[in-house]
Order: sequence, then structure tokens, then C-alpha cells
Amino acid sequence: MGKLDGKVALITGGARGQGRSHALTLAREGADIVICDIASQIETVPYHMATEDQLTETVRLVEDLDRRCVAVKADVSDEQAMQGVVDRAVSEFGKVDILVANAGIASFGSAWELTRQQWDEMLRVNLTGVWESCKAVIPHMIQRRAGRIICTSSMAGLKGIAGAAHYVSAKHGVIGLVRTLAIELAPYDIRVNAVCPTNVQTPMIDNEATFRLFDPEHGSREGALAAMRQFNLLDTPWIQSQDVSNAVLFLASDDAAWLTGVALPVDAGWNTK
Repeated sequence: MGKLDGKVALITGGARGQGRSHALTLAREGADIVICDIASQIETVPYHMATEDQLTETVRLVEDLDRRCVAVKADVSDEQAMQGVVDRAVSEFGKVDILVANAGIASFGSAWELTRQQWDEMLRVNLTGVWESCKAVIPHMIQRRAGRIICTSSMAGLKGIAGAAHYVSAKHGVIGLVRTLAIELAPYDIRVNAVCPTNVQTPMIDNEATFRLFDPEHGSREGALAAMRQFNLLDTPWIQSQDVSNAVLFLASDDAAWLTGVALPVDAGWNTK
């Protein structure tokens, strides 16, 4: 018996990284999975984004766990596209029990040096995309009077970080959205929470552009990891996607039956420092 037997989970940004890890973790606990991902490059993102092949690979990995999986190529900030994803999920599985609004991007620059394009694309994906994902699935959950929504924020949703004003602003916004939705949706037995990870070893972090944020002089992996380690109370520069997935599973399951409006740090103690 799994904790999510009979459930259907929709996960955005599911082609790789945390999104793929969430898909596999929820599938191992019995959920059928719907994933979506833009699976193409955004101009202001300074690292290689996910591909259609990676989206297909996530489907294969879920199916290897003997769970069903549907993948849709979609931009989370596109209202019609996200409504299409939810419609496809309901058509294939009859319902959506869980939304994990995980899709996100990163880019860097001092607040006064960011371009308008960097700012707009960051807010479009990391905040508007979360809202559009929620907006698409909420009427269905209200109709069923049940649902669990987990949004990916960040320690940058709780703390300021130099060189990432647009990212910090978006992630703070996610927590505000989660807290408001928790109030609005409680009468329908829909729980809404956020996870706030420290640095996670995914392609979004494990690349030269991110290393240069933490090690401006050399942009080296070693220098960046040493700097990242200083953020955390526990002795690690970053955590793994599975560590975040464990928290997502907790919030999606009945183990968290009375938790809503929570911004849960998965942070190796960063929030304590």
C-alpha cells in the first residue's frame, strides 16, 4: 500500500531535476502522473534547459514503476496551455488530486543591471506560471471539494540573495500566493503549501553561470560549493532533489492532513542562520 494509491498528480517542470524526482517519488507511492514542461530554451536563461527527450524519459521512468504517465509540452505561463494540460489529465485519468507547481528558471545580475527582459521572463515563469498552474486546476478541485497543491518556492522566498532580485521577488510572491490560496480554498478541503529548498544539485544550479554568482572572481565549481556551504547550518553545499521530493510527498499525503498555508524549509538550516 502506497501513501498515494488511487491519486493523480500533475507536476509542472517534470522533464528533469526536481520535477522528475517528484514524479518518480509520487509514482512509487501509487500515484498516476501527468507532467508538463516547456522543454525548450528561454532566451534569458544562462544554462541549457530541459528537452523533449528528457520529458519522454521521465514518462519511461514512471512507467517502469508500473504507473501511468502522460506528458504534455506546455509553457506554465500560458493560460490556454495550462488549461489544456488539466483537461488532458482529467480526460486521461478522470481527476487531478495533487498539483505540484514546480517549474522554474534562474538567471542572475545586480538589481540595477537586470534587463527588463530578464525581469519579465523570471516573473512570467516563476510567479505567473505558478498562478496559472493553480488557476487551471482549482475549479476542478473545488468541484470535487478535495485537493492538495504544493508550490515550489525557495529559501529565496524567505531571504534576500544578492544578484537575484528578480528570482527573490518571484519566490517571495509564490509564498504570498500560497498563503492567500490556503485561506480561499480551505472551505473546499483543498490544502495549499510551499516547499522552500536551499540550493539543490540540479542543472539549474550545477552550471557555470550559477557558480559565477557564488564565486564571482573565478566561476569555479569548487569556489562556488565552498560559498554555498556557508549558507547552510548543516555541513553541505547543496541537497539532492530526493530530499525535496520527500517533503513534497509529505505535504501531498494524509501525513500532512492538517497543514495548509505552510512555507516548509528544506534548507539544511539556512533559515536558522
